[in-house]
Amino acid sequence: MDQLVAVMGTGPVPTETTLLTADDLGLTRGDGCFDAARVVVDAAGTRVDHLHQHLARFARSASALELPAPDLDAWEDLITEALAAWKTPGEAVLKLIYTRGREHWGGGPTQFLTITTAPDASAARAGVTAITLSRGMASDAFAEAPWLLGGVKTLSYAINVAAKREAARRGVDEAIFVSSDGYLLEAPTAGLVIAADHRLWTTPTAGTGILRSITVEVLLDQARSDGVGVHEALFSPGDLAGADGLWIASAVRGVLPVTSLDGAPLPHDPQLTAQLVGYAGF
Repeated sequence: MDQLVAVMGTGPVPTETTLLTADDLGLTRGDGCFDAARVVVDAAGTRVDHLHQHLARFARSASALELPAPDLDAWEDLITEALAAWKTPGEAVLKLIYTRGREHWGGGPTQFLTITTAPDASAARAGVTAITLSRGMASDAFAEAPWLLGGVKTLSYAINVAAKREAARRGVDEAIFVSSDGYLLEAPTAGLVIAADHRLWTTPTAGTGILRSITVEVLLDQARSDGVGVHEALFSPGDLAGADGLWIASAVRGVLPVTSLDGAPLPHDPQLTAQLVGYAGF
């Protein structure tokens, strides 16, 4: 696995460079945000998929956390400098990291990025198995509670990674969160797309607290341009019995068909999956 690290105001640094102090609030409190996008290095050159959409979401997360507005031009310059130094062919993950900085000594925010070789996602792109896990809150719990930071990509990801560990313990590939009132929400690190009634659906972000998925938005925008009906709605796991398919959409791994949920098989049309993959730009 290859990795590159670049620091705001400095540029690329050796990967073993110390970046955080012991009292950095991103480390001790999870008080910060991040965003992640796919990097592709191939014969056509080096690109970051949907970079401006990811930067815009990064800025929204910072605003919700009441962090100083990130200088997106400076971030673009840092990304450009890092990409020029990144020579590893294939797919990689660009991660932007922004914390509130030191708790006791000031000095301003901590800002850096990493580019890391992406794990091979080819098996997942052929299909994944999943279970549902309760998120413990109703589907409208975030509607009147902005302090819950719904839809913010914070550094507080312990629950997300715990859910992925639980999925692995139960012998499946993925987890999908459900609300306490029984509705499908999102995967720990990905959004959802459902095909039903000759249309495509995704979970509404308003009130549910789920993160706006760049990949889902791109996919649905392209589908809409292609004349496909696109809608938002809350689906229960039981509603999938009459659906045409369920997919997990990730900025890095792509569009992954879910072939079974809680042990029950789900329909999977490879041709429809290929269409959705194309819409998402993978």
